[in-house]
Amino acid sequence: MENSTETVSFVLALYGDLGRMKYLYFTLAMLFYIAVIVANSVLIIIIYMDQNLHEPMYLFLCSLFVNEIYGSTSLLPCFMVHILSETHEISAIFCFIQIFNIHTYGTVEFGTLTIMAYDRYVCICKPLHYNAILTKRKVQFGILVIWIVCFLEIGILLCFTIRLKFCGTIINKVFCANHLVVDLSCSSDRTVSIVHDLVFGLIFTVAAPVTYISYSYAKILSVCLKASKETKTKALETCTPHLVSLISFVFACFYSLITQRFDIFSVPYPLCVVLSTYAMVIQPLQNPIIYGLKLSKIRNACKNLLTLKTLQPYIFRGAYLNSTVHY
Repeated sequence: MENSTETVSFVLALYGDLGRMKYLYFTLAMLFYIAVIVANSVLIIIIYMDQNLHEPMYLFLCSLFVNEIYGSTSLLPCFMVHILSETHEISAIFCFIQIFNIHTYGTVEFGTLTIMAYDRYVCICKPLHYNAILTKRKVQFGILVIWIVCFLEIGILLCFTIRLKFCGTIINKVFCANHLVVDLSCSSDRTVSIVHDLVFGLIFTVAAPVTYISYSYAKILSVCLKASKETKTKALETCTPHLVSLISFVFACFYSLITQRFDIFSVPYPLCVVLSTYAMVIQPLQNPIIYGLKLSKIRNACKNLLTLKTLQPYIFRGAYLNSTVHY
């Protein structure tokens, strides 16, 4: 008998029977979530308060850090609830909301890393025209376009999925993924959803960004081969965090894509959970650490914040306003 999306609920089967280990997993998940929120929020505040960081690269980073908080929040609160639950059931409506949140997080992440590759390309290959090409307005517009396009793309994808009827309820994962939910459908019109997933997922979300990132770094490499040692050092300092973040995210997406469509990996349960949630747990914690430690401007801004140097303009401004009001 077919179930409509209004009545069906799904079971997230990968949780299994955790026994007493669930309290350990819950504690670890909570600590990771707190660390993600704190680390990303601190860097967002630093970039906002330090005028020296109001440059294209750091504005893109700010968008990236906001997305990290969004991505971890899409998974970890629900993850902690299900760890302590006995049934691991999730309503269809909440499942679709989670699909939307997690998929938009992934597309925004990849889109932001793509535009950051362009930023590095302009900075290294066209340094004299950097400020003219990447104006503050263009950067803000680029960030806004990424978020809007990604939300629209996943919204359209989800519209096709919601229309389906389902015969199965078992999702072999710790969160809802669109491909796995579509596989549970017994509707004859699920082809549209699959085709949309493949076309937008592979061409627009993966192939196009990868092609452009490859082109950008090919140009950067060609310039560095002919450049001075100082230029090479600068390029290495600014590109390394981006490359580490990019490779890490691509690995997480590749693993998720392969395991969702082909049952070819047999790994222990804890490792399976870590790898399947890597993009929403490890990546959001890894990025602020990498950029915070590797980029000298952010390190200096952190030191200034700790010594209250960053707050001095605001303190003096407040004192001036108070004295003006007094008189």
